[in-house]
Amino acid sequence: MKLPCGNRTLDLSQPVVMGILNVTPDSFSDGGRFRQKDTALEHVRQMLNEGADIIDVGGESTRPGAEAVSVAEELDRVIPIIEAVRAESDVPLSVDTSKAEVMVEAVKAGANLINDVRALRGKGALQAAVELKVPVCLMHMQGEPRVMQQAPAYEDVVAEVLEFLRARSQACIEAGIAEQHIVLDPGFGFGKSLQHNLRLFQQLEQFVALGFPVLVGVSRKSMIGTLLDIPLEERLAASVALAGLAVWLGASIIRVHDVQATVHAVRMCQAIKQAS
Repeated sequence: MKLPCGNRTLDLSQPVVMGILNVTPDSFSDGGRFRQKDTALEHVRQMLNEGADIIDVGGESTRPGAEAVSVAEELDRVIPIIEAVRAESDVPLSVDTSKAEVMVEAVKAGANLINDVRALRGKGALQAAVELKVPVCLMHMQGEPRVMQQAPAYEDVVAEVLEFLRARSQACIEAGIAEQHIVLDPGFGFGKSLQHNLRLFQQLEQFVALGFPVLVGVSRKSMIGTLLDIPLEERLAASVALAGLAVWLGASIIRVHDVQATVHAVRMCQAIKQAS
């Protein structure tokens, strides 16, 4: 599988690592650290040196309990950073947003992929993605960030998330998005309990079987803290372990904060998986 990203193409026949760049004051892991352009650029350079294949820029936190931000505020956060990164690198860039206006301006500024936790269900988002003709990542989320973790409930979490992603991908194709431009994300931690997350991960191969590249984002997430009873700063080893397991189960894109350790784990797991 190949994913066109501007002047470059992501070859997804091998798993790739997506480095996270949050330019927000309130993201759960690194909120506030990279809001200044110089600091953000330095972090991008570091992630690229460590082996990141794509950088994901987000200007609105989607952690549990997060407050919404306006279109203007989100644009003010992400557009200068995208422009600055693009001025010095042709690295594929994704924009983590659900707002049609931000999608349009971000792609104009140089973003190559839309990463949407609402799977293009926001006002004007699907039409914007169709017109922009860039790849999209469709994620499953039950509820909204402010309340999604209060009481997530499913009769069969795997079946329901599969059906949602199947339906959203079909809606995108019918609207005019190229099939080869679609990536799927089960949405670990987005309206799911610990047991929901574990079950989804255990059955990740079912999502891969849908025929689209699958993105997995579990880096430093609360599912690790809840299971192991450890704080945010002690979740590296578990995050890397999950990245390796995701690759083994067929994930194509691993979205992480800690790039170098993840790249090493991904390469080792893939080498063993492909050994003859």
